[in-house]
Amino acid sequence: MAIIETDAVLHEAHRDNHTHRDVNGGWLRPAVFGAMDGLVSNLALMTGVAGGDVSHRTIVITGLAGLAAGAFSMAAGEYTSVASQRELVEAELDVERRELRKHPVDEERELAALYVSRGVEPPLAREVARQLSRDPEQALEIHAREELGIDPGDLPSPLVAAFSSFGAFALGALLPVLPFLLGASALWPAVLLALAGLFGCGAVVARVTARSWWFSGLRQLALGGAAAAITYGLGALFGVAVGG
Repeated sequence: MAIIETDAVLHEAHRDNHTHRDVNGGWLRPAVFGAMDGLVSNLALMTGVAGGDVSHRTIVITGLAGLAAGAFSMAAGEYTSVASQRELVEAELDVERRELRKHPVDEERELAALYVSRGVEPPLAREVARQLSRDPEQALEIHAREELGIDPGDLPSPLVAAFSSFGAFALGALLPVLPFLLGASALWPAVLLALAGLFGCGAVVARVTARSWWFSGLRQLALGGAAAAITYGLGALFGVAVGG
């Protein structure tokens, strides 16, 4: 009896604490990708231009232009991508909706067969399929999940993806420009701030994905630093070639 009570207590605790992160939202991926891309691309762009031994004003204009162009490009790309994906899913849902309307018995049998293939006893599978098929919208939702692997009520929003990507890219791209806007005349404050931002973004992503924050931060720091160093070297080579 004590074991049963203990199990009941553990079950209750598990039920109260068993929660999951939202992994289907349309904002996380474009926001994370936008911030990383803004930091890396604008830092690399500015260091590449700086490597060519140009004026302070040219570096600032380059950074601001890169911020604006990249943010609008990311937003447009995310909107188009997510909208196209959503339209494809909605087209498939229309196909399934027509099948449920024209061949309800066949669709019910198909659902029962699916449950049987997963180990449910055939009589129980048929009864479950019959009860779930009473409501057309519920039947559509279940068929969409089982056959297409999607939730019709939780499709990503193109606008959310676009605005998330735009804001995140602009924020990330602003970091390497900010020291110049505040009066810095050398490149190294911009590089340090951008690398710190990359480490911070990596650490934040690790908090969301439950991975090691320091490893994720150092990985982003290394990738961004490598991109900046390579483009600075290329800028220096191009500057010498053009100057010569």
